[in-house]
Amino acid sequence: TLFPYTTLFRSNGSAVLGLGNIGAAAGKPVMEGKGVLFKRFADIDVFDIEVNADSIEAFIDTVTNIAPTFGGINLEDIAAPACFEIEDRLDELLEIPVFHDDQWGTAVITLAGVLNYCRLCGREPAELRVVINGAGAAGIRIAEMLKAAGAGSVVLCDSKGVVRTARRDLNARKRQHAVATPATTVAQA
Repeated sequence: TLFPYTTLFRSNGSAVLGLGNIGAAAGKPVMEGKGVLFKRFADIDVFDIEVNADSIEAFIDTVTNIAPTFGGINLEDIAAPACFEIEDRLDELLEIPVFHDDQWGTAVITLAGVLNYCRLCGREPAELRVVINGAGAAGIRIAEMLKAAGAGSVVLCDSKGVVRTARRDLNARKRQHAVATPATTVAQA
């Protein structure tokens, strides 16, 4: 790469900080803020690039075409479930690290908090019953990481209630985490 210590922030603005799909340009302040944090705390130079691409293919093509300039790709603010396919495919296509912060960054911090709780309380992850209120990019990755760490019970909830096997409206990622339960609401979970 031309800039081995440079990362590239990319967003299509389809899932900006709980504001939803506000577009690439409107998400720019978030991207700039993340760039400041990378520079300040890790001395990593960042170029934030917002991409007006409504399709997965157009987004992947844009990133792939300019990736040789960069040492890593940090994806931001891309809505689920498209964000999973985008990250997976870019990871396969590119020879540089690809990281979707909304998924992995949030999941790593959550896992650290849960493991710290276990240590402080003298409990094992297998003893925990975890309910995650949100089954988007972050919620799904949190569920995956907690399960990998040995959490005993992980229940995801989305805007329609508990992600359970009886539901027929689940996308493929949510179906992977569906549980057999009579609970239908967050409160019941």
